[in-house]
Order: sequence, then structure tokens, then C-alpha cells
Amino acid sequence: MSINNLPKRIWLVFLLVAAFSRPTYGQDTGLNGSMFTGYKGIWFTLGQFSEYGDKYSGGLGTYTAKHIPLAIYSSEAEKTFFVYGGTRSEDEKYLLCMIGSYDHRTKKVSRPIVVHDKEGVDDPHDNPSLAMDDKGYIWVFVSGRGRRRMGFKYRSTKPYEIDSFELITEEEMTYPQPKFIEGKGFLNLFTKYTGLRELYYETSRDGVTWTEDQKLVGIKRPEDKQGGHYQISGQLGEKVVFFFNWHPDGNVDKRTNIYYLQTTDFGSTWTTITGETLNVPVSDLSTPALAAEFFSKEVNVYIKDVNFDENGNPVALFVSGPGHQPGPENGPRSWSVIHWTGESWAIHKITESDQNYDSGSLWIEGNEWTVIGPTENSPQIWGAGGELVMWKSTDKGKTWNRVKQITRKSARNHNYARRVANGTDPFLYFWADGNPNEFSKSKLYFGDSKGRAWSLPYEMKKDEQRPKRVRNFGK
Repeated sequence: MSINNLPKRIWLVFLLVAAFSRPTYGQDTGLNGSMFTGYKGIWFTLGQFSEYGDKYSGGLGTYTAKHIPLAIYSSEAEKTFFVYGGTRSEDEKYLLCMIGSYDHRTKKVSRPIVVHDKEGVDDPHDNPSLAMDDKGYIWVFVSGRGRRRMGFKYRSTKPYEIDSFELITEEEMTYPQPKFIEGKGFLNLFTKYTGLRELYYETSRDGVTWTEDQKLVGIKRPEDKQGGHYQISGQLGEKVVFFFNWHPDGNVDKRTNIYYLQTTDFGSTWTTITGETLNVPVSDLSTPALAAEFFSKEVNVYIKDVNFDENGNPVALFVSGPGHQPGPENGPRSWSVIHWTGESWAIHKITESDQNYDSGSLWIEGNEWTVIGPTENSPQIWGAGGELVMWKSTDKGKTWNRVKQITRKSARNHNYARRVANGTDPFLYFWADGNPNEFSKSKLYFGDSKGRAWSLPYEMKKDEQRPKRVRNFGK
């Protein structure tokens, strides 16, 4: 008997079974909800090659710096929850938006779970970011890519658990940067591709019902056909801040300048660092939000992280250089911090590296400032990433000392060392490796404040497994 000739009563049974056996993820796509047997990061190439290789490529599981945050420590659960761009196996490029957790009591990591299957997309611009509300529900904001691919919001079905998620929204949303503010709800910063990259925000009391998208920034000179921006944000209690750059005539390869905006009232008003209220969207190139001018110097600016000093003043970590192509012709790239001293913006150089897309994070605890990033250029010189190094300052970023090289004798470059929100040892930051010069496997790692590193298990035989301390990264 063919399936088309089944009796109507049996057809009804089939329909009921299908209805009640759908995944809790709200969207019946691919591998959503699947548990995987190890942590395998996505490898990607942008495919924009010049004499010294790709503009950026390699293991990009913790990409981009504009997905904020990727990991959150919960003191109630005593777990670090983290999301990343994973893949199904080491011999293919197939993006899965994954989530895992590290239990600080048992010192074990869970098997990773697929929150959203990108169904053939290999681009880590679609990686997820993370939020947690005051009831312990875990929220995963999956990035889209302009208007070609939509973004998604998911919520865990149980507090402090990652076993299952439900789909909340599907919308245009790139580079999501959600912030949960106690007693108020969510404020989500993100980007829309409206012919150019413009900055937007939305708010929600419960994460389910959201306000209309409101444009924050869209600077374009009269002579430009397009404009554009990238932003990096931070949160200190009810204060949400972001630094952003500007793309002259929409050219991301000439991104420059550093601007700053903040809100302390859930997005009702946006001000400069001195409290001057600005009308949004900001559209004037010479806006009072300008913190540092680089355009006239023909310097590119790549903002990496945002934190706050002991007085609550914002600090941003950025990398700068004269051009976008990799290689020696654009000289060494400068790692610096820009810091509001309480009276003015101050810029202090930390060190140099060889790639605009070398990316790390910034910690501030009292008088001690720490930066961790791939500032040692081997093993794949001129490629994105390198060996991770820890730098420290005890004079508010004015001078820096190299205190420890975290990875050594590696087979593949390490990159995008990402700070855990509210992080605690030993899972204070995590990152991925990968060969930027050719397709390779990509492993994921995490590290502590002393520069010790552990490998997230590439293969797992149990639902929970203790990660191994790593000293030799040459495998």
C-alpha cells in the first residue's frame, strides 16, 4: 500500500505524532537540539587574498569581536555557559551555532548542543552571542547576515540548563550584543545592512515582546554614496556603552576614527561621555561623540573589547594600522587602549603584531589591567592570529609589560581570545586555533588568570568530561 492510500484514521495518527514530536527549538531545521561528541570549531576563509595571504581566515569559532558576549559565568549555577561557531567534523565547513557549559564544582564540561543549524552556511559572521536573565534562563542570539540570512533569538526551556531551547523570534539582526539589565529587561545592540552597516538597538521587558528597531548611528558625508560602522559594547550595571568606528563611503577596508555613546536609562536617552544628550540617529561626522580622530592620518581602526576602570570610566582595546591588506607593506599593527580619564580621552600603546584581525580581550581589576591576545606572530606569520600572550599594566594603561606567553610551539595560529562576562577562574576566557593559510581542524581552549590553558575535548565519550591541561599546542 502506498503512503498516499493510507486510511484517513491512520493519517490522523501520523499528524498527531508529528505535532507532538517536534523539537522544543520551535524551528524544525536540521540538527537543532542535537548533542555532539566534542568541541570542533568552524574554519573559514574570507577569500580576499593578496601577496601575503587572506585578509583573514583560520579557526573562527569565537569570531567576531562584534558578537558580545560569547560566555557568561553564573554564580548561582556555578557554571560558565558559552556559545561558539562549531561544525560537524574536521573535514568539512558547516556552521552550527553551539552551546556548552563548564561546571566549576566538578571541573567538567558538558557535551555541546546545537542551538541552531545554519543548514549549509559556513560563514562565522552567523555565530551566536549569549545573554542570561534574572531567572536563570539562557538566551542565545543567533546572528544573521544582513538581509540575506535572518537572525534568531532562542531561550532555554529551563533555568541554568542548556538541554533544550525554544525559538522566540526570527528577524533581521547582525552582530547581536544583548545586555540584560536587572529590573528592566534586555537592551540589544545590533547592526542592519540598509545599503550600509548602520547601528540599531531594541529593548524588551521579558525577551519575548520587543520594541521596534531604532537606529542609533548612521553617519554619511554628503559626498558619500554609503556609510557604515562597527561597534563594540560593554555594560556596567545599568550603564550600557559602545565604541564605534566609521567606514568612509561604506568602505570597511578604510574603517577609521573612534566614537563613543552611552545610556544609563535603558536607551531612553543616549549621551556623550560628558553627559551631553545626543539626538539619535547620530549622522554628523564631527559629532560630539567623537573620541579620537584617525581619518586625516589615514589610519585604520579595529576595536576589540570594552571594559571599565575602578571609577567606572570606559576603556576600549583596539588595533590600528595604515592599511587593510596583510603583510609588511602596512607595517606593524599597534595594540592600544583608549581611556576616559575623567577629564579627557587618553590613548596608550601596548605592543605590536602583524595582522589587523589579531584579536584579544581586556580585563581591569583595581589597578591591574590585563590584555590577552595573539601578539606573538608565529606559527603562521602574516596570517590572522598567532601565539597568545598576556600583557599587564599597573599604571592605568600607560605602560605595559609582557608577563607570560600562554601558547607555545603551536601547530596552528590562535585567535579571538574572548573574555567571559563575570568570568572566574579557571574559565576566564576562551578561543580557537586554526591554520589561516590552509583548511585545517580547529580546536577550542580556555584559560585562567595565571595563563594556564585547557583544551575543550575534541572527542567525548561521556556526557561530561574533564578538560585536559595543555602545555604542548603542537598537535
